[in-house]
Amino acid sequence: MNILMLTTLFPNAAMPNHGIFVENRLKAFLKVKAADVRVVAPAPWFPLENPRFGQYAAWARVPLTEQRGGLPIDHPRYFLPPKIGMSYAPSALERCFFRAASTLQDKGWDFDLIDAHYFYPDGVAAARVAKRLGKPLVITARGSDINLIPQYAGPKRQILRAAETANAIVTVADALRAELISLGAPADKITTLRNGVDLEQFQPLDRDAIRQKMKLTGPVIASVGHLIGRKGHHVVIEALSRLPDATLLIAGEGEKRGALEALARTHGVSDRVRFLGAQPHDKMAEIYSAADVLALASSREGWPNVLLEAMACGTPAVASDVWGSKEVITAPEAGRLVPAIDAEKLADAIQDLIENPPLRSATRTYAEQFSWDATANSLKDIFKAVIADKTIAA
Repeated sequence: MNILMLTTLFPNAAMPNHGIFVENRLKAFLKVKAADVRVVAPAPWFPLENPRFGQYAAWARVPLTEQRGGLPIDHPRYFLPPKIGMSYAPSALERCFFRAASTLQDKGWDFDLIDAHYFYPDGVAAARVAKRLGKPLVITARGSDINLIPQYAGPKRQILRAAETANAIVTVADALRAELISLGAPADKITTLRNGVDLEQFQPLDRDAIRQKMKLTGPVIASVGHLIGRKGHHVVIEALSRLPDATLLIAGEGEKRGALEALARTHGVSDRVRFLGAQPHDKMAEIYSAADVLALASSREGWPNVLLEAMACGTPAVASDVWGSKEVITAPEAGRLVPAIDAEKLADAIQDLIENPPLRSATRTYAEQFSWDATANSLKDIFKAVIADKTIAA
């Protein structure tokens, strides 16, 4: 089985956490099915690597080629002009994907199917390439590509066209499947395969030793994710102002850091908020293990991996009752759900878990039902069926 993965969501040497959930699913799949996989993960072109250019500079530092876990990864560049990037991206990615796929074929490597991640613009571009090359296509929907972007008429039309082209569609949460169907995508093509958690990488560590090393005392809350508006770190900071003895660890980097630091000063909690910056994925188990509660105050989510990662370390979570979060937290030992953008209810739920914590062993046991095994085996079956069918969707 030869698979060509097309996506802009994949880790690289400059941004090792970028799209790591896509890499994790691929690793899980390769444990249950031998396959020759090539990954094409383009990066927007930018000429300067100076850190003052923020995210653009990070893209400039992405290597053109690299290997991760023995897999060859190509990071070709595509041009994404300012202001019109959203509408222009599918065409730019189509050219980039097609050129990369054709080059591989010219060098003697052909593939049985295209595995694309994120419907817009990646899946839209991949669908066009699949039609041009006469290859079957599987697209995975992951979150804002379905619960946000289709609010715009142009992208919605292109998403539905790509859904018609795809031989199979995967969503990481039932909520995304239902939304795709309501948008008009063919229900018979869509399968929900939720993300799993690496139960070896994420497991309870010596909590006391970690807290001593980090000089932590009293209740500890962790908030993890890019420092962007929809991740809701501002709601967690406001909730912290109602929890006078707690310390908040914020793991992540992004455009809102300055605003969040200012908000912490406004609420008088800056001495109790630690901005840890972007953390290596293999260091996150220490942060989760040190915390009493993980707080995820997102306004939108697909399948929030951080919830399971924390639970696998024995730490319960409080999350906004949105999209896939309600599919992750379904028992008291997992944590609590609260309305989105409600700092008061978030603070109450955190306080409840601090005062009435589940056994950390029970939280770990809950997480163990979400290993990658079932997802990987189901994905193997989907890929085999798509290849065996030999039908190229119109």
